[in-house]
Amino acid sequence: MDQRKVPEGGGTESQAKDVCLRLLTDRARSRHELETSLSKKGFSSEVADAVLARLEAAKLVDDAAFAEQWVHSRHTYSGKGKQALSRELRTKGVSNEVALGALDQIDADDERARATELVRKKCRTLTLRPPDDPDARADRDRAVRKLVGMLARRGYPQGMAFGVVNAELDRLGVEQFEADTEDFDGDRFG
Repeated sequence: MDQRKVPEGGGTESQAKDVCLRLLTDRARSRHELETSLSKKGFSSEVADAVLARLEAAKLVDDAAFAEQWVHSRHTYSGKGKQALSRELRTKGVSNEVALGALDQIDADDERARATELVRKKCRTLTLRPPDDPDARADRDRAVRKLVGMLARRGYPQGMAFGVVNAELDRLGVEQFEADTEDFDGDRFG
């Protein structure tokens, strides 16, 4: 018999524990994720509850620690905003109270700073026409839609997204203008 298959009528607590430990070696998981995995594999709710209670007592399953780790990791490395992180935690079965506690580690300044980093990185690939070009406005509008959409998909509030994008495009326009004028005043070719 394949060791990963659970016999009809459910499996033992030992088998359920092995499944959970195997899942926990990949990454931390919420209690809900582990319950769902055990259910899909055919374990009874009694066996799952008993195993998960033991794993919680051993601090191997802790929704609060999981949520804090998830929020930190996804905000820092994936650039997710609080709205997206809240949705992800709900999907993982983390309670609203626990999720709000974990999301509190990101304040508005942190979120704005991360959004600014993301926009600056994306702006490196943008080429905007000089302000006196008739198509400059269309370029900027296209860039605003693209950048605000990127931030929206990552869960940043619309108002913050527009503010960050407009500030960065203004900064980029000034830097490009200054670089263009250096060509003519002799500083670069002097």
